[in-house]
Amino acid sequence: MDVRELSVKDSYEFVPRTFPDQRGFFSAPYQQAAFVDAVGHPLSVAQTNNTVSRRGTVRGIHFKDVPPGQGKYVYCARGALLDVVVDLRVGSPTFGKWDAVRLDDRSLRCVYLAEGLGHAVMSLEDDTVMTYLCSTGYDPATEHGVDPLDPALGLPWPSDVEPLLSEKDAAAPTLADALTSGLLPRYEDCVAHYERLRKGES
Repeated sequence: MDVRELSVKDSYEFVPRTFPDQRGFFSAPYQQAAFVDAVGHPLSVAQTNNTVSRRGTVRGIHFKDVPPGQGKYVYCARGALLDVVVDLRVGSPTFGKWDAVRLDDRSLRCVYLAEGLGHAVMSLEDDTVMTYLCSTGYDPATEHGVDPLDPALGLPWPSDVEPLLSEKDAAAPTLADALTSGLLPRYEDCVAHYERLRKGES
């Protein structure tokens, strides 16, 4: 498993080995030992989510109140997607910055983003399947969004693909509005939460 930290601190790319033969191939997208070496604590999985999306579907930018927040480990089981991590943590040295990784069913590369970071994806092919492991379950009272088409963020959506958003995501505030309203997580709260996880505390 090859691992690298993305330009947004506390997010990582994991690239597993694949083992092809005449039947197809085998791969292990999540490997706890490699994850712990990179992140410093195991991934506690409370929920596994699966989406099927047509080409151009954008989901995000989603995030959750911290604590407890929601760490996500994401890979593409079928098709291809562009996965974008956005630093929404107020006070972070990379606040407002993003990084992007292409995920597909051939490389099976994965992205992990820690609690407090924003997450958005665009499906690049019809019937793209995204699977992600979540450290906490769904709680609508603590889950929020930022406009994935906010021009101030300038996320790298392909210019030849028409974005398709849910009504909820299309109505999400810009980053500036979310900041003004106090909606965004604080970097210091996130760092304290990461430290508790590394110590094995809940």
